Amino acid sequence: MGGGHRLGRPFGWLWAAYGTSALGTWLAFGAFPLIAIQVLHAGPAQVAALSSVGALAGAALAVPLGPRVEVRRKRPVLIGADLVRFAALLTVPAAFALGVLSFVQLLLVSVVVAAADITFRAASGAYLKTLLPAGHLLVANARFESTTWTTTIIGPPLGGAAIGLLGPVVTVLADAVSYLLSALGVGAMGGREPLPERREAARPRAGDLFDGWRFILADATLRPLFFNTAVFNGLVMATDALLAVLMLGQLGFAPWQYGLAFAAPAIGGLAGARVARPLVARYGRHRVLVVAGTLRAIWPVGLAFLEPGTGGLLLVMGVELGLIFCCGVFNPVYATCRLERTAPGRVARTLTAWTVTTRTATALLTALWGVLGSLLGPRTAIGLAGVLLLATPLLLPRRAGGLTGVRAVLPGGRGGRPRSRG
Repeated sequence: MGGGHRLGRPFGWLWAAYGTSALGTWLAFGAFPLIAIQVLHAGPAQVAALSSVGALAGAALAVPLGPRVEVRRKRPVLIGADLVRFAALLTVPAAFALGVLSFVQLLLVSVVVAAADITFRAASGAYLKTLLPAGHLLVANARFESTTWTTTIIGPPLGGAAIGLLGPVVTVLADAVSYLLSALGVGAMGGREPLPERREAARPRAGDLFDGWRFILADATLRPLFFNTAVFNGLVMATDALLAVLMLGQLGFAPWQYGLAFAAPAIGGLAGARVARPLVARYGRHRVLVVAGTLRAIWPVGLAFLEPGTGGLLLVMGVELGLIFCCGVFNPVYATCRLERTAPGRVARTLTAWTVTTRTATALLTALWGVLGSLLGPRTAIGLAGVLLLATPLLLPRRAGGLTGVRAVLPGGRGGRPRSRG
């Protein structure tokens, strides 16, 4: 294990399962839109619906699952979410082979996969908190972050080659198999998971659906991080389609140049994740969060000055390298803070609320920026997003105290006042 930290066999299997499914996801990156366009001859509105409507409906479907995940053992939930994604994705190549594939099926699959993905993330965060002591959470999150960026570097080029040779349906099949392998990895972890607390709440009440949001908004440390990540991620992702239009359309970049511009800089995320823990050890968690969170906001505005040719390509790669490096530092640190601030009995609900919000914000901002791009032009809309991103550091936590503690939980599961521990 890197850095001399051995986190144990169960974490090793969980890490391997995550890496396998992440690689499968990146192998199939862009496969659904290509299937919709090439196989089903879908128009722009239908293609947009696959990402926006599918993500929103999947998020809504995941909301009631958070409280139910909370009161169950997490490993069966992880395995179940993987198997649901495997089965849903497998229907696409099966329907294609039988000649009955439809756009409605693609949309339904995207909804199911989105809901299962949110559920998996919530359950894995809750399980990680019980699997490792608090002192090892940053190491674990840094390894997940490193894996994310490693698969980002490897997956799209391999997936692009596979799509070119075999078609997009084959990469969807590979993605499905990756979830099956992930389920087998989680099942191989071994050991017996204890029953979660509050088993009396096995039938969640209607009010429990919003408990995650209530907890986040009542916590002086989580609240600014919550708004910061939702706005930042939404604005960054909202410009992706506009960048594609600008680079591939108006500026005449070749598809391979476009792919290289975003795949190669992902090495910055790998580097950022590796230095996150040493930086925290030297400068403290709050300073690293604030500095990395501020620096990551200054890069995207540079994309408004994109020009054709080699200089433009180098500009995109430089901006993305700086942005992704800062994200690679920021993400594992903030993820660790979030886990440590959340009591074990409410992690799944909190992570569900968090992920539902960020994905909903991303879908809505993507739709809004599509309209702005049509009205103002893609370059102006990209520049506007970059200017707004400069304000996101104002949403970061201003005080260091809450970043080192765990919020106390009073009897009955309600959150008390923040209280620092060690």
